[in-house]
Amino acid sequence: MPREFSRNQRLGNQVLRTLNELLRFETKDPRLEGVSLSAVNLSRDLSVAQVYFSMLDPNADPASVRQGLEKATGFLRSKLGRAIKVRHVPELRFVHDDSAAEGQRIADLIEGALSSEKPR
Repeated sequence: MPREFSRNQRLGNQVLRTLNELLRFETKDPRLEGVSLSAVNLSRDLSVAQVYFSMLDPNADPASVRQGLEKATGFLRSKLGRAIKVRHVPELRFVHDDSAAEGQRIADLIEGALSSEKPR
Protein backbone atom coordinates (compact mmCIF):
# COMPACT_ATOMS: atom_id res chain seq x y z
CA MET A 1 0.00 0.00 0.00
CA PRO A 2 1.56 3.35 -1.01
CA ARG A 3 2.04 6.06 1.55
CA GLU A 4 -0.33 8.97 1.50
CA PHE A 5 2.45 11.60 1.54
CA SER A 6 6.04 11.20 0.44
CA ARG A 7 8.93 11.96 2.75
CA ASN A 8 9.64 15.00 0.63
CA GLN A 9 6.18 16.45 1.29
CA ARG A 10 6.24 15.63 5.01
CA LEU A 11 9.65 17.24 5.47
CA GLY A 12 8.59 20.24 3.37
CA ASN A 13 5.55 20.79 5.59
CA GLN A 14 7.68 20.52 8.71
CA VAL A 15 10.24 22.99 7.31
CA LEU A 16 7.45 25.42 6.39
CA ARG A 17 5.84 25.24 9.83
CA THR A 18 9.17 25.65 11.65
CA LEU A 19 10.36 28.55 9.47
CA ASN A 20 7.06 30.40 9.93
CA GLU A 21 7.40 30.09 13.70
CA LEU A 22 11.01 31.26 13.57
CA LEU A 23 10.11 34.28 11.46
CA ARG A 24 7.24 35.19 13.70
CA PHE A 25 8.86 34.78 17.10
CA GLU A 26 12.65 34.80 16.82
CA THR A 27 13.74 37.22 14.09
CA LYS A 28 14.20 40.86 14.96
CA ASP A 29 14.76 42.31 11.48
CA PRO A 30 12.07 44.97 10.80
CA ARG A 31 12.10 44.06 7.09
CA LEU A 32 10.62 40.67 7.99
CA GLU A 33 7.53 41.96 9.79
CA GLY A 34 4.33 41.00 8.02
CA VAL A 35 6.03 38.24 6.02
CA SER A 36 4.59 34.78 5.84
CA LEU A 37 5.88 31.72 4.11
CA SER A 38 3.36 30.06 1.84
CA ALA A 39 5.08 26.97 0.45
CA VAL A 40 8.30 24.95 0.46
CA ASN A 41 9.48 22.84 -2.47
CA LEU A 42 12.30 20.45 -1.64
CA SER A 43 14.58 18.98 -4.25
CA ARG A 44 14.53 15.20 -4.68
CA ASP A 45 17.73 14.79 -2.67
CA LEU A 46 16.43 17.19 0.05
CA SER A 47 19.48 19.44 -0.31
CA VAL A 48 17.71 22.60 -1.55
CA ALA A 49 14.47 24.13 -0.31
CA GLN A 50 12.72 26.77 -2.38
CA VAL A 51 10.77 28.82 0.15
CA TYR A 52 7.94 30.99 -1.21
CA PHE A 53 7.12 34.11 0.80
CA SER A 54 4.33 36.66 0.65
CA MET A 55 3.72 39.96 2.37
CA LEU A 56 0.65 41.51 3.98
CA ASP A 57 0.76 44.36 1.47
CA PRO A 58 0.68 42.68 -1.96
CA ASN A 59 1.78 45.91 -3.67
CA ALA A 60 4.94 46.33 -1.57
CA ASP A 61 8.38 45.81 -3.10
CA PRO A 62 9.66 42.30 -2.24
CA ALA A 63 13.35 43.18 -2.77
CA SER A 64 13.97 44.43 0.77
CA VAL A 65 12.14 41.43 2.25
CA ARG A 66 14.22 39.05 0.13
CA GLN A 67 17.41 40.80 1.33
CA GLY A 68 16.28 40.40 4.94
CA LEU A 69 15.51 36.74 4.43
CA GLU A 70 18.84 36.11 2.72
CA LYS A 71 20.65 37.86 5.56
CA ALA A 72 18.82 35.68 8.10
CA THR A 73 19.46 32.44 6.17
CA GLY A 74 22.31 31.26 8.43
CA PHE A 75 20.31 31.91 11.58
CA LEU A 76 17.23 30.20 10.13
CA ARG A 77 19.19 27.14 8.96
CA SER A 78 20.89 26.69 12.34
CA LYS A 79 17.57 26.92 14.22
CA LEU A 80 15.92 24.67 11.63
CA GLY A 81 18.67 22.08 12.10
CA ARG A 82 17.97 21.97 15.83
CA ALA A 83 14.20 21.74 15.35
CA ILE A 84 14.03 18.98 12.73
CA LYS A 85 16.03 15.81 12.84
CA VAL A 86 17.69 15.42 9.46
CA ARG A 87 21.27 14.63 8.60
CA HIS A 88 21.70 17.67 6.34
CA VAL A 89 19.70 20.88 6.65
CA PRO A 90 18.58 22.01 3.18
CA GLU A 91 19.93 25.18 1.60
CA LEU A 92 17.23 27.86 1.71
CA ARG A 93 16.38 29.81 -1.44
CA PHE A 94 13.68 32.45 -1.13
CA VAL A 95 11.22 33.23 -3.94
CA HIS A 96 8.49 35.88 -3.85
CA ASP A 97 4.98 34.42 -4.15
CA ASP A 98 2.97 37.02 -6.06
CA SER A 99 -0.27 35.03 -6.19
CA ALA A 100 -2.04 37.48 -3.82
CA ALA A 101 -1.22 40.47 -6.05
CA GLU A 102 -2.22 38.50 -9.14
CA GLY A 103 -5.51 37.51 -7.50
CA GLN A 104 -6.21 41.14 -6.63
CA ARG A 105 -5.45 42.21 -10.22
CA ILE A 106 -7.85 39.58 -11.61
CA ALA A 107 -10.56 40.59 -9.11
CA ASP A 108 -10.16 44.24 -10.20
CA LEU A 109 -10.49 43.22 -13.86
CA ILE A 110 -13.66 41.25 -13.14
CA GLU A 111 -15.11 44.11 -11.11
CA GLY A 112 -14.33 46.54 -13.95
CA ALA A 113 -15.97 44.26 -16.50
CA LEU A 114 -19.10 43.85 -14.36
CA SER A 115 -19.42 47.57 -13.71
CA SER A 116 -19.15 48.36 -17.45
CA GLU A 117 -22.02 45.93 -18.21
CA LYS A 118 -24.81 47.83 -16.52
CA PRO A 119 -28.32 46.47 -17.09
CA ARG A 120 -30.21 48.27 -19.84
